Amino acid sequence: MRNIGLQFWSIREEVEKDLLGMIEKVAKMGYTGIQFAGFFDHTAEEVKGKLVEVGIKVAGAHVQIEQLENNLEETLKYHETIENDLIIIPFLQENMRLTEDDYKRTAKRLNDIGRKVHAAGFTLAYHNHDFEFDVFDGKTGFDILFENTAEEHLKIELDCFWAACTENNPLEIIEKYAERVVSLHIKDMKVVDNEHISTELGTGTLPLPEYIQKGKAHNVKWFIAEQEHFTQDPVESATQNAKEMCAMFDK
Repeated sequence: MRNIGLQFWSIREEVEKDLLGMIEKVAKMGYTGIQFAGFFDHTAEEVKGKLVEVGIKVAGAHVQIEQLENNLEETLKYHETIENDLIIIPFLQENMRLTEDDYKRTAKRLNDIGRKVHAAGFTLAYHNHDFEFDVFDGKTGFDILFENTAEEHLKIELDCFWAACTENNPLEIIEKYAERVVSLHIKDMKVVDNEHISTELGTGTLPLPEYIQKGKAHNVKWFIAEQEHFTQDPVESATQNAKEMCAMFDK
């Protein structure tokens, strides 16, 4: 099975209007997984029923750190119902990442959450942007986070686009953290007016097939298409990206 999914943030406006309908539509595009970014007041039973009906799996879900710290038991119960075992923290607020000490304190928070998540039979991962690659006394915030957390308590969802934006090589990061990378965000890149923006897969400059092959070699579980900038209907882009992901995955 191709373990390729779509991050629902890519089509968030449509998902917010009709989550269940978009689950069905995305299943028909050729994705085998959906990565959620909110459930918009739908019950776990409703979501699970639609997933089963259309035959698509959950490829993880983005969950804010505050929800995990303040409402962990109920959150995990929801994800158990929809058969999702991968909980991903998508972002750090600015006050959690301004200094090396901030990153160390944040690492402790993530490690504490990860310990509880792991004990409950789930996996906790962290999804990067670009700011984690700021350097503090010779170390990136990314390295500080993962050097100060236990491997079983915090895994990595590597956003290859954001890493590449900082001129860090995703291939080297996957190699370095091979045992911790459980998911890759696959986004293509182009530069417009000196700004890095995401674009449909295969239309930009990143060596996406190399990222996928490196991930497959290290048993990465999920390869997730994501896009944040559009010149057409995002649902059309998601359909186009599904075809490209399948082609790249099969190379």
